[in-house]
Amino acid sequence: MTCGIIYTALKAVSDTLSGKASLFVILTALVTFFFPELFAWVRGNVQTIILGIIMLTMGLTLTPADFRLLARRPWDILVGTVAQFTIMPVVAFSISYLFSLIPALAPYSTALTIGIVLVGCCPGGVSSNIMSFLCKGDVAYSVGMTCASTLLAPVMTPLLVLWLAGAKVDVDAMGMFRQILIVTIIPIAIGFMLNMWLGHKPVFRQIQSCMPGLSVACLACIVGGVVTQVHDPLVQNGLMLFVFTFCMVFCHNLTGYVLGYAAGRIFGFSTAKKRTLSIEVGMQNAGLGTNLATTFFAATNPIAVVPCAISCAWHSISGTILANYFASRKE
Repeated sequence: MTCGIIYTALKAVSDTLSGKASLFVILTALVTFFFPELFAWVRGNVQTIILGIIMLTMGLTLTPADFRLLARRPWDILVGTVAQFTIMPVVAFSISYLFSLIPALAPYSTALTIGIVLVGCCPGGVSSNIMSFLCKGDVAYSVGMTCASTLLAPVMTPLLVLWLAGAKVDVDAMGMFRQILIVTIIPIAIGFMLNMWLGHKPVFRQIQSCMPGLSVACLACIVGGVVTQVHDPLVQNGLMLFVFTFCMVFCHNLTGYVLGYAAGRIFGFSTAKKRTLSIEVGMQNAGLGTNLATTFFAATNPIAVVPCAISCAWHSISGTILANYFASRKE
């Protein structure tokens, strides 16, 4: 009886958090800005563990059928993955170059370039699967694309960052490769194996049903930790830095949605697949970008984490808006 009550309460909390993910993350960021000590503990290994938990929750939802999809629909996955790792990195670099021409941003151009390029080079976001479902997209395709881009991330993300940002700052590509393995592939593999072994048990399925809320809570902790780290630089540099950085994130994200949809149209995809490709390309795993920025660039370019932190919150908001827009249309 007691266990049933606890599960019901946890499920209700999880549903509330996952349903109001964007609002919860934004509120966390705002509260942390005024009380930065709240998440001072989210740094270093703690941040890595939290991101690993997020990826573990993704792994807990995967089944062998999800991986068989990669073999059954190779063309769809290939188009989506190529779009993911070409459109967003190139758009990120282009936007960073354009914004670097603004005199007021000149002192921060290197840091902002690193941050937005990191977001652009990351794999698709986990929440994109939920958005694909909400917009009546091709959910199986969304899961397949997320799996493919995440599995490729340990190689593609460091190489793309090295290529696009290596001229501005030293990039530890091997270090990034190891970090991405630790925070993505290993937790996903553990979650997948647990689902394989225990997925038939009712108690395990109850635990799975509470994972979305845990994922949102962990994402909020990461954002809170980043706000704590960038609080002083933001205060010192005023509202201007935040506004311009948000404009960069907004343009990057919106362009990803538009070009992702356009790529689906070019290859003759159905409406459902075009919607999914748009969301998959536009929404990035900004939590991973935040972790990489903190681990490899924060010491020399602390502002680099700002675009990643803003992306964490904004991608969830814009994804929800776009999903609702798609759902309201027949085409």
